[in-house]
Amino acid sequence: MKDNEKLNQLIQTLKSKNKGLWKKVAYELAKPRRKRIEVNLSKLEIYANNGTTILVPGKVLGSGNVTKKLEIAAFSYSTSAKQLIEARGGKLHSIEDLLKSNPEGKNILIIK
Repeated sequence: MKDNEKLNQLIQTLKSKNKGLWKKVAYELAKPRRKRIEVNLSKLEIYANNGTTILVPGKVLGSGNVTKKLEIAAFSYSTSAKQLIEARGGKLHSIEDLLKSNPEGKNILIIK
C-alpha cells in the first residue's frame, strides 16, 4: 500500500470504474515510485495534437519546449512544466477532474 493517501484513494476510485482506460491508469499509478511514469514536455509536443486531451498516469516534467496549446491531466506536475504549459495557454487538470468530466474516457490520449 502506498503512503500517499490521495494516491491510494485515486487508485481505488479508478479501479472501481468498469472502463479499461481507467483500470490501466490505476495499474500504472500503483507501480512503485521508481517505476512510475515521468514524461517530459518534449514528448508531449511530439505526440499531442491541438484539441486532444492528454492523460499522463504519473508526473509531467518541464524539459523541452511547448508550442501547442495543450490540455493535460496528470497525477502531478513539476513547477517548470506548469509554468511552460500555462504560458502557452494550456490547461492543467488532475486525473480526478478528468474522470469527473469524462467518465467514459472518450477522446483521451494516454502518454507513457
